Amino acid sequence: MEKTPLSVAIITKNEENNIRSCLQSVSFAGQIVIVDSGSSDATLAIANEFGCDIYEEKWMGFGRQKQMAIDRCRQPWVLVLDADERIPPETSEIIKQIVTSPNPKAAGFFFPRKNYFQGRWIRHAGWWPDPVLRLFRRKAGRMTDAAVHEAVEVQGQTEHLSVFIEHYTDSRLEKILQKIDKYSTLGAQEAFLAGKISSPQGAFFRAAFTFFQDYFLRLGILDGRQGLTLAVTDSINKFFKYAKLSEMDRTRRLETEVQDHSSAGK
Repeated sequence: MEKTPLSVAIITKNEENNIRSCLQSVSFAGQIVIVDSGSSDATLAIANEFGCDIYEEKWMGFGRQKQMAIDRCRQPWVLVLDADERIPPETSEIIKQIVTSPNPKAAGFFFPRKNYFQGRWIRHAGWWPDPVLRLFRRKAGRMTDAAVHEAVEVQGQTEHLSVFIEHYTDSRLEKILQKIDKYSTLGAQEAFLAGKISSPQGAFFRAAFTFFQDYFLRLGILDGRQGLTLAVTDSINKFFKYAKLSEMDRTRRLETEVQDHSSAGK
């Protein structure tokens, strides 16, 4: 099969359940770059089957990790993809047309993203159309340095496409709880470094509002039991993010008080 002048950048860690389908969906690309942060399963063996360029790097946060993958791309166009995402055939045809066009009118392209949870396409509570900028000229785009909620920034015109990316988010509750712990910590750290503060009461009210907003105002109730689960887990994530932020602020104030007392005693 003739390859397309496109590099696909993917970061991984223990993605053996996802990576094969992901790689099959972008097999038309001229290069696939994998930056792995310590997989202990079959992820890298599967990536080798597809002839991927594999690099192993310690974890630096989502933004920096993905930029390390982009930095290793050689083709003129880059597609950033997560291991649990897929490029449907109709989307791949549009991508091929864009990257082989002699004069594309944009430097970056947004895709709507179909998010699937527990077998259901989630259409409410902000989960659709969920536009994401993923395709861009290699010399025109780079990732933000954000440890979480990273994004591609492009110098130049961007365009929104109608063809979509598919996202099969992990539906196992034990994995969701692990992700909540990880993401809430990263979010709290970012907020703390930005000078924000919180309290346990503030964390509770933010969580309560998040559930009300997701489930009722943004119509998550129409997504059945999956919508209820997502509204609850989103509110739990919000609570722990701001509860951890409160804990960080309290620790900082205690350390400052100790230092002040120590200085006063000298």
